[in-house]
Amino acid sequence: MAKKAKVPTSKTKATAPKAKGSTGKRFWRFIKRLFLTMFVSSLLYIIVCRWVMPPITTTQLGSMLQGYGMQRHYVEWDSISPNVKWAAMASEDQLFADHGGFDWEALEKSLKDNPKKKHKIRGGAASTISQQVAKNVFLWQGEGLTRYLRKVPEFYFTQLIEWIWGKKRILEVYLNVIEMGKGIYGIEAASQAYFHKHAKNLTQTEAAMIIACLPNPKKFTVVPESHFVAWKTQWILKQMRNISDDKDIMALTK
Repeated sequence: MAKKAKVPTSKTKATAPKAKGSTGKRFWRFIKRLFLTMFVSSLLYIIVCRWVMPPITTTQLGSMLQGYGMQRHYVEWDSISPNVKWAAMASEDQLFADHGGFDWEALEKSLKDNPKKKHKIRGGAASTISQQVAKNVFLWQGEGLTRYLRKVPEFYFTQLIEWIWGKKRILEVYLNVIEMGKGIYGIEAASQAYFHKHAKNLTQTEAAMIIACLPNPKKFTVVPESHFVAWKTQWILKQMRNISDDKDIMALTK
C-alpha cells in the first residue's frame, strides 16, 4: 500500500520566514554594536586627548607619505607666546571666545555672499578654530565629496571637544598640530625653523607671519616671505589691534 505524502504543517512553513527574520536581527545587532563601539572609542580618545597630545594625525601621516617628513615639537600652553594665541584668533576666528564651536553668523554670511552657489561654503569664513581642530585631529582634510562626508562627524567631534576640552585646550592643541609649512607642524617647530627661537619668545610680527601662512602653508612661505604672507601679516597685525579691547580674547592669550 502506497504511503501518503506528508502535508507541510504550519510549523514547517514558518521555518523560512523565521530564518530570514533572525538574519535581519543579527545584522541590526551588528550595526548597533559597531556604532556603539565607534562612539565609546571616540569618546575615550577625546577624553585622553584632553591631557595627552594626539600621537599623529591623518594630515601629518599624509605629509610623511608624500615625502615632506615631519618636524613637530609639542609644547604646553605656557610655552606658547601670548602673541601667537592672539594672532591665531585675530586671523582665524575672532569669535572663538564666544561661540560654542560654530560661527553660525559667518556661515549665514558665506551663503548670502554666494547666492548662486548656496551649496558651497567658504572654509575660511565659516570654519572655526574648534572645527579645524576636530578636522585635523580626528578626521581628514580634503575638498569635494570628502568634505561633505566629513560634515556630520566634524559636527560631532567639534561639539564634544567644546564640552570636554574647553577653549584653552582647543587652542593649545590647534597651535600644536596645525600645519605651518612643508612638513612643519605646530608653533614650536615653526618658530625654530623660521626664527631659530622658542615659541614663547615670538614677537607680534613673527607670530603674525607664521599664522599668515595657514590658508595654504605649502604654498605661502614664511621664509622666504611670500607676497601673500607679507600682505596677510599686516592684515593680522591690524586685526590684533582691533580686538585688543576684547576681554574674553585677551584672557585666552594669558
